[in-house]
Amino acid sequence: MIITIGGLAGTGTTTAAELLSEKMGIDYISAGYVFREMAREHNMSVLEFSAFAEGNDDIDKEIDKRQAELAKSADNLIVEGRLSAYFVEADLKLWLVTPFDIRSSRIAERESKSVDVASEEIISREKSEALRYKDIHNIDISNMSIYDLIINTGTFDPEKVSEIILTTLKVI
Repeated sequence: MIITIGGLAGTGTTTAAELLSEKMGIDYISAGYVFREMAREHNMSVLEFSAFAEGNDDIDKEIDKRQAELAKSADNLIVEGRLSAYFVEADLKLWLVTPFDIRSSRIAERESKSVDVASEEIISREKSEALRYKDIHNIDISNMSIYDLIINTGTFDPEKVSEIILTTLKVI
C-alpha cells in the first residue's frame, strides 16, 4: 500500500503521516526528509542548502524523483509532500485542507510568531510555490482532480483524520 499525503502549510500533513505510520506499522518519508538528506550529501546545513536550492530547479526535480524512487522500491509506504501525488504511483492520494485562519494559527504557534506574521508569510510562500510548481512541472496546485480523498483537518482532530483514512483504506 502506497499512500501520498499532501496539503498546504499548516494543514497537518506531517501529523497525519506520523499518526498513520504508527497505526499501520509502515514507514513514511517526507519531501523535507529528502531535502535534509540532499543537504547532508552536499555537506551543507539545511539553511545553506536551502539558499543553494533557490533558483535551482534541479533540486526540486531531484526531490520529486527520489520520492518516486523510494515509493517504487517499497511495498508499503506513506509519502508526505505537497507534490508527492504527482510523482508517486500510489494506491491512495490524499490532500488535506484547512481554513486559512486555522493554518495561520497553527504555524504561528509552531514557529513562535504572531498570527499576522504567519499569515503574511503563508501568502507570500504559497504565491511563490504556485509559480514554481507551474514553471518547473506545469502543475496547478489548486487542481484537486488528482486526489482520491480530500479531508478538512480544521473540522477533524488528528485522531479522527487518521480514522477517516483508515476507513477509506478498508474499501479500496
